[in-house]
Amino acid sequence: MTELDGKVALVTGGAKGLGRAIATRFAAEGATVVVSDIDADGAQAAAAELPGGRGHAITCDVRDEDQVQGLVERTVADHGALHVAVPNAGVGSPCPLLAMDLAAWRSVLSVNLDGVFLTLRYAAPAIIAAGGGSIVTLASVTATTGSPLIGHYAAAKAAVVNLTKTAATELRPQNVRVNALLPGFVGTDLVTAARPGFEELLGLPAGGFDGLIEQKQGRYGTPEEVADAALFFASDRSGFCTGSGLVLDGGLDASLL
Repeated sequence: MTELDGKVALVTGGAKGLGRAIATRFAAEGATVVVSDIDADGAQAAAAELPGGRGHAITCDVRDEDQVQGLVERTVADHGALHVAVPNAGVGSPCPLLAMDLAAWRSVLSVNLDGVFLTLRYAAPAIIAAGGGSIVTLASVTATTGSPLIGHYAAAKAAVVNLTKTAATELRPQNVRVNALLPGFVGTDLVTAARPGFEELLGLPAGGFDGLIEQKQGRYGTPEEVADAALFFASDRSGFCTGSGLVLDGGLDASLL
């Protein structure tokens, strides 16, 4: 018997990166997985490739409350219940705080924080109705350390950690566990796209960001490693775990040097 047999899981931002890896891992463990993304074609492609034919795509912009409510309602209507939700959708690009205008600030927080709140807000009642389950939020090690050039991203992720703890406390009596993953730098398209910007703004030579990562955390993490941690929080193995944050950063947060 696999870890998530008979469960229905929803993963936002599931077309690529961490979301796609998590959706793949959940499906391999027997879950029916709704892959949600603003990229309709990407969501369809990701869902079609999930193991066992257990993937289903729904397009959703997590910044839009009506769309998020519709996403959860359609998931329950199509599959009978919702047991696990992973509010993973996220965006970010490096920019110094003093060069950042309000629109850029809000564009990141609207996805990385508002999107998590809205997904949690509508998924939690559905999970309660199913008898309980798990919500796994995607924060970041920057929530605890901060980072130059991604102040909007780090601030949103710090808020996600706090939101996770609050939700865990409020939802515990309804048998819903809420935990956060705090990855360091993982080899995703989001990180790859940001690399040149970090190098320019930090005065690093081309390719110098990779050397910095090797120094600070040994190597890039993999999406599959994050997916394994998400499975732990989604499954009964973490039944006594709620309100927690699991750091996966190769020791980035452990040392000043």
